[in-house]
Amino acid sequence: MRNLDEFTITQEALRRLEETPDPRLKQIMASLIRHLHDFARDVKLTEEEWLQGILFLTRTGHLCTDVRQEFILLSDTLGLSQLVVAQSHSRPEDVSEQTVFGPFHVEGAPKLPTHGCDLAAGIEGEPLFVTAQVLANGEPVADAEVDIWHADAEGFYDVQEDGWAVDDARLRATFRTDADGKLSFKTILPKSYPIPTDGTVGEMLAATKRSPMRPAHIHFKIDKEGFDPLITHVFREDDDYLDSDAVFGVRGSCIGAYEPHERGTTPFGEEAEDRFYTLDSRFVLHPLS
Repeated sequence: MRNLDEFTITQEALRRLEETPDPRLKQIMASLIRHLHDFARDVKLTEEEWLQGILFLTRTGHLCTDVRQEFILLSDTLGLSQLVVAQSHSRPEDVSEQTVFGPFHVEGAPKLPTHGCDLAAGIEGEPLFVTAQVLANGEPVADAEVDIWHADAEGFYDVQEDGWAVDDARLRATFRTDADGKLSFKTILPKSYPIPTDGTVGEMLAATKRSPMRPAHIHFKIDKEGFDPLITHVFREDDDYLDSDAVFGVRGSCIGAYEPHERGTTPFGEEAEDRFYTLDSRFVLHPLS
């Protein structure tokens, strides 16, 4: 078709999808074209603005590595990640809510014993003793794989260090729940922190006068055959950024009680002379059938 203008081009672009054999791909591509063309017409997108957008996305791609995913971070900060998560994991009220994955998870974290490990050995921070239980239908879920990761007391993840490799993992581990669906470990108290702003996402946040801060949290990823995998956070209830999370990931049910103790016997049976914290969390899985 010749002599297309800014209005007729949309229908022609859709017509060229007619032979797409995969019906889901055809549906997605058709909707993308409609919304993309409507967006360009709505804001009267200029050639210079279009080019700047292309260059922005190009720079975003160049920033991605095996341990950094700037596109996921961009999706997170636009609210798209949490939107997709929410509509993909609709669950009953008594089941743990899903939140965003985030850009700092890595495969191959150390597999540690179910109880008694110290994830923060040699890392400065206020001690935190975590106990967690995985349940489903009111019963414990044994042998569930639980992946844990969180930032240090300065707000940095291990993968943000130059030359990081999985052998350098810290404040991250994988556990298996015991017969009671439980696990426990020692770590340090998580702190609120800014998401990385040294890339294209930082440019976007600065241009729109948005805060880069995330409220303090620990990530939990829980897998067990027969259940919808759970990816969630446990946020600190006293954090100043719960209502302005840069990636829109806070859910009321995901706020935990990080209890302070000025001194006394820790869950590891040690006598602590200084302040430490405890966190006791329950996670309820959703059966797939």
